[in-house]
Formats: sequence, C-alpha cells, structure tokens
Amino acid sequence: MPQSVNRNDLYREITEKIIAELEQGTVPWVRPWRGGGQGPSLSLPKNALTAKTYSGINILLLWEALLDRGFASYHWLTFKQALEFGGCVRKGEKGTHVFYADRFIPEKERERVAAEGGEPEFVRFLKRYTVFNVEQCDGLPEQLFAPRPAVPECQIIPEAQALILATRADFRVGGNVAIYIPSEDYIRVPPQSAFVDQINYYRTAFHELSHWTGHASRLARDWSLDRGSDGYAREELVAEMATAFVCASLGIVPTVRHSDYIGSWLKVLKEDNRAIFKAASQASKAADYLLKFASPVIEAAA
Repeated sequence: MPQSVNRNDLYREITEKIIAELEQGTVPWVRPWRGGGQGPSLSLPKNALTAKTYSGINILLLWEALLDRGFASYHWLTFKQALEFGGCVRKGEKGTHVFYADRFIPEKERERVAAEGGEPEFVRFLKRYTVFNVEQCDGLPEQLFAPRPAVPECQIIPEAQALILATRADFRVGGNVAIYIPSEDYIRVPPQSAFVDQINYYRTAFHELSHWTGHASRLARDWSLDRGSDGYAREELVAEMATAFVCASLGIVPTVRHSDYIGSWLKVLKEDNRAIFKAASQASKAADYLLKFASPVIEAAA
C-alpha cells in the first residue's frame, strides 16, 4: 500500500543524498552502464505489469538501485503486482522506494467553491511505494529477466538522426559552439566531423534539443539564459537529465555534457531542497516531448 510521507523530510533526504553524490564527483543520471562487459543494462526503468516507464526522480532512484544491487533487468513491480502477474516476491527481499505526487480538492473546498464560486485550492500530497526488481521475484515470465541487448552504434546513429529530423526543429550545423538561441528558436551544433567520438554529436544534439523543448510554444519552462544565474543552472540541470533520459531510450550511454556546472547545481540544490524533484520532473517531460517523435522501433526497444 502507498504511504503518505512528510514531503519536507523526503525532499531533504533525497536532496542531501544527491548533493553528497555530486560532491564526490558522481552524477546521479550518469551511471556505469553496460559497455565493454561492465555495468548493468542501459534503459529507462519500466513497470513490469503496466509497461509504463517511470518518470522524474523515480528514474534516478531506480537507476541507483539497479547499480547498487547489481540487477540486470530494468523491470520493477509492487508486491501486489507480482501476485497479479502470477509470481511472488521472494521472502526477505528488500524493496526500493519510489514516489507519487498528486493533489486533490478537499470536500470543504468543493462546498466553498459551489457556494461562493472562484478557483478551488488544491492540497498537494506525496505517497511512497515500495517496488521490487523482477530479479527479486519468482514465477514471473522469463522475458522480464533478460537485460536489454546492447544496440550496435551502426543502428543507434540512424535512429538518432531520424529522431532529430522528426522533431522538425530549426537545426543548423556549423561553427564551433553548440547552442540553442531561444529568441530565434534555432539550434546550432558543430559538424559531426568536429567530434572525436562521433556519438558525441548526438549527445550534444539532444542536449540542445532538450533546451528547445522549453520554448514558450512547447513546454514553456520558466528559465533564464543569463549565464551564472540560478535560472541558468536550473535549466542546464533539466537539459542534462533530459539528455540522459533520451540517450538511455536510444541505447546511447549518457555522459556529463557540462561537468563545469556541477558547482552551480550544488548551489541550487543546497538552497532549494525541491529543485532536484522539479528538475527531474521537467526533464522527464522534455524527454517525453522529444521521444514522441521516435519511430515505433525505438519506442518498442525503450
């Protein structure tokens, strides 16, 4: 059963954990994914029963659990869902907490609005669930246990290129700096030949496309491009995570595109213990916005 939790305690607990990781040089959305025989399978975590992808802060929490506990499968479910699937969680297994945020209108507020009119005031709440990796269960379908096969680069690159084109963004190639110009709503990245590792062209492209999703005509994020400002740091945090989420869906191992921003991210997180939750949520929305242009082949693999 989901449990209501003190939101302030939760925000502080998770934020302090991420701050500690960043201070140690570990970026939570960049993990040692499987490559060259190392690390767990690369993918966004999914619910095994509903096939829905987890979002926001839950991606980071489940990626961390995947790495720390050595699971190969990216499928998760609750204790009850394991039973619905015809299996069960093994006795003594320890689950992983994920969180669900929502809001509701109290009955008294409904009555007030009915009598007086006006806009209702919502009460926000946060609930905690415990989920288990399918490798902690018995009796589940075998296909849930198979790690996502590594995708060869010769397949990744055409799919990545197709996704860029499908967005119909004003995407220009040239110069020696990757940048998104919101006032003119266009992206410019250096030519692919300028990158030592060709796949970095696509990591860079998706970083700038993540910024592109924040335009007023799309997701309308409230951000500032004044370099050094909190708004700038927050937007870079969103873009970094969104890039990681898109890359994971395509089979591209995420990397830190702008490690020099870690100091500014730490400042934001230390001043606002809800910042990482908001940034992760916005990053998921940005990634979803981009991935809606993906081909059915990419969606099925993810």
